Amino acid sequence: QLQLVESGGGLVQPGGSLRLSCAASGFTLENYAIGWFRQAPGKEREGVSCISSSDGNTYYADSVKGRFTIGEDNAKNTVYLQMNSLKPEDTAVYYCAATPEIDVQAMCVLRLSGSWGQGTQVTVSS
Repeated sequence: QLQLVESGGGLVQPGGSLRLSCAASGFTLENYAIGWFRQAPGKEREGVSCISSSDGNTYYADSVKGRFTIGEDNAKNTVYLQMNSLKPEDTAVYYCAATPEIDVQAMCVLRLSGSWGQGTQVTVSS
């Protein structure tokens, strides 16, 4: 059974950093695309960053380019999202998602995914 578990969320001051983790079980990352999405209260879920495990291609939303970095550790079957220079508008529940290999821009922009984690709250506030 495919399962995704997010961790690493919390409260951080503006300008601070957090590292989110998405631990996958029931499948291996190889031949899957993994994405990080977020949803703020009253807003639609949006794709933040997606990565292809087969070729390493990545996609970032314009709002996070230069601040967030997605990466994966195949040995740990885990995908990370390093978030730096956090802003109050980054506050949201962050979800990771997985789908058999797909174009990463399509995955993020169109929110294409077969499996979702339960989410982790990120709050950026002073």
